[in-house]
Amino acid sequence: MKLSNYLFFTTKETPAEAELISHQLMLRAGLIKPAASGLYSFLPVGYRVLDKIASLVKEEMDNAGAQQLLLPFIQPAELWKRSGRWDEYGKELLRFKDRKGSWFILSPTHEEIITDLVAEVLTSYKKLPVVAYQIQIKFRDELRSRGGVIRSREFLMKDAYSFCQGEDQMKEIYQGMKQAYEKIFSRCGLEYKLVEAESGPIGGDISHEFIALAPLGEDKIVECQSCEYAFKLEKAVWQENEESSSENRCPVCQASLQVKRGLEVGHLFQLGYKYSSSLGAFFLDQTGKKLPLLMGCYGIGISRLPAAIIEQNYDEEGIIWPEKVAPFAVVVIPTSERTFNFSEKLYRKLKDASIDVLWDDRDISAGAKFKDSDLIGIPLKIIVGKTFLKEGNVEIKKRKSGELIKVKKEELIKKVEELV
Repeated sequence: MKLSNYLFFTTKETPAEAELISHQLMLRAGLIKPAASGLYSFLPVGYRVLDKIASLVKEEMDNAGAQQLLLPFIQPAELWKRSGRWDEYGKELLRFKDRKGSWFILSPTHEEIITDLVAEVLTSYKKLPVVAYQIQIKFRDELRSRGGVIRSREFLMKDAYSFCQGEDQMKEIYQGMKQAYEKIFSRCGLEYKLVEAESGPIGGDISHEFIALAPLGEDKIVECQSCEYAFKLEKAVWQENEESSSENRCPVCQASLQVKRGLEVGHLFQLGYKYSSSLGAFFLDQTGKKLPLLMGCYGIGISRLPAAIIEQNYDEEGIIWPEKVAPFAVVVIPTSERTFNFSEKLYRKLKDASIDVLWDDRDISAGAKFKDSDLIGIPLKIIVGKTFLKEGNVEIKKRKSGELIKVKKEELIKKVEELV
């Protein structure tokens, strides 16, 4: 990609409305642009990150045996009335009438409509278990959106739903989703904790959240200093000003507990029969008995993940993307007109070698190019400058460590392939 005709901008100004570093850097690096309160456009650089995260999530969900589908963003109110959530959900549920006077909602989640769908299909134990997922827009009319894409009104989510005939199948799938999520968040380069949590308006008795650790995160978790036990702060009475209190002890091993902050990036629920019973999703078991499907659901905030990753990966110059989710693996930077032609040839060779490369062909100073590259967070800079003119060598600079590697131009493609 040539940067000169790319839909791209950066700014030195720190937006006044942005409190979290991720929000500041996503705006400054031109990843997102606000359209209204809690509504954001993802520009090409930001969308490349989003798309790589979504592809990574899709890969692990497919590996876990889940089937991808796509459900409507707009749902009929009748399903929500039957489940009881039309009145229970609250003002976050955006309701509206169409021209015929029928009530609909903008989907904050999709339990009702997926349950209504499978009620006509999963009618026998022979078809169970099934896990279906989608990557789909959601809308929740938050009273106060904050943190940029961390708490926005419209967001991109991966939501999966499992349908089982009994507890054994449910537990096996729940464990499989935990493992898939662990792989996803590890591949995203996140430090995270799995904690017990409340189910909230989604429902169910058992629920766990994946929390990406961040000092200014909106969620508080409590973790044991000895064993791996952890829970979200809402799960227990906590003597917050008395961390040494005898009440603040691990219920598993009695060791001391510590409060940390983070951001929810994934949530697992064992839903039970809440939706299948109310929406008529039944199957016939081996004996011919009619039973409700046992359900679970599993969400990942796709559009929230870039912000969570940035909160753990940045410095004073800008973002430091983990390689798996970086918008580009490499940026080629010519520092003068004398190195322009060679840098163009190099860019095309890297493209031919299937390297995810950006060519900064803009007519601006080398310093400005370096600053933009660091702000965006591209892992490798290939600098075609004075060293090339004097020695015939090209410099490769690693964004994360700052390490500078000199490479002969004849060996450059091979070296980049090794590093990428």
